[in-house]
Amino acid sequence: MSSQTAPAELPPVDIKPLLSRLWPVGHPDTVSPDEIANAISYFFTNQVSDVQAGSLLMCLHFTGLDRQAEVLSRTAQAMLKSAAKIDVDELRNVVDSRRRPEGDYQGGLVDIVGTGGDSHNTFNISTTSSILASSILLIAKHGNKASTSKSGSADLLNCMTPLPPKISLITPSTISLLYSRSNYGFLFAPVFHPGMKYVAPIRRQLPWRTIFNLVGPLANPTDISSPPLLEARMIGVARKDIGPVFASALVMAGAKKAMVVCGDEELDEISCAGETLCWRIVDGKTENFRLHPRDFGLPAHPLSEVSPGKEPQENAAILTRILNGEVPDDDPILHFVLINTAALFVVAGVTEAETSDMGYGDDGKVITERGPGGGRWKEGVRRARWAVKSGEAARQWARFVEVTNSFPEE
Repeated sequence: MSSQTAPAELPPVDIKPLLSRLWPVGHPDTVSPDEIANAISYFFTNQVSDVQAGSLLMCLHFTGLDRQAEVLSRTAQAMLKSAAKIDVDELRNVVDSRRRPEGDYQGGLVDIVGTGGDSHNTFNISTTSSILASSILLIAKHGNKASTSKSGSADLLNCMTPLPPKISLITPSTISLLYSRSNYGFLFAPVFHPGMKYVAPIRRQLPWRTIFNLVGPLANPTDISSPPLLEARMIGVARKDIGPVFASALVMAGAKKAMVVCGDEELDEISCAGETLCWRIVDGKTENFRLHPRDFGLPAHPLSEVSPGKEPQENAAILTRILNGEVPDDDPILHFVLINTAALFVVAGVTEAETSDMGYGDDGKVITERGPGGGRWKEGVRRARWAVKSGEAARQWARFVEVTNSFPEE
């Protein structure tokens, strides 16, 4: 018989006084972002009743407070404080041992993620781009199962053949071992944010998107220390008005290297069909500009050509073909992936290198041309194409699968 005892149940927390100040609007004692984040922190320990938790989510939605930068930033910090604890020193030692600085990239962890909810049902662009980018960068892809689409990032990876990775075995106790052997990491949200299990049933009963649809991309589990392990990130949002809000939230959280993007079609990726609004953060300062596929040296493609709306098994087959180099160079989905991978390389800073020696197949001819925002977007595409054609992205993927399948079942 185990000598361990279950943790004592924490006492309930009554947030009725806070709710009465939120609604109706105009209460003289305004609720602060810190108070909202503090109330939400009790969700993760199951100390707030479902009724009061749902009421708070509704109040935030209908007052628009869940779309304010300071509220999002403080809530993301509360979510990270409640996350499963990673041994930061151990992980930092591993990352330091595997750093490959190049250009302005210092060799830290990098994420690419979208909020979802754009209703376009495009192919899993950010997940595929993250795998291609692992050919050069250390990737900490934060993801989950589908919420608003047919194929979420976790759904896609779980359908990969012939052997899928065991993403649920990537935990705080195995993450350092993973990065000691692989450039790629997938941080499955339910594993690293276990308190969200108390929130999920409430969200499912509400017909509206809640603050958690927005705050998740801001709460990468490796964004937990100073200096940060998470060096750079690119976040796609599904509404143009949310772009500057996210950029401000990132700056408040201390981000030095990031970019928020929203396709002109309200798409949470860099669009392959036309213009994309960008808010790029460099050293805590934000610059906004627009990107177009031509800035990457590629043609535009209508979203109808990259929005198959397929099941995750079908998307997994497409991803496998891309990694195996079996997709034509002019394929619209490949172009869509290339521009987003290229942008991640630019944000991370690797495209600022004046020389290039990526390995087999690299001609070393750096494209120094600069486009909107001063980025070397075409150099990013050159590197993204190399990741596919050299087979390095496929090798990194195979290594990730091998390592995760070597972890013991917990």
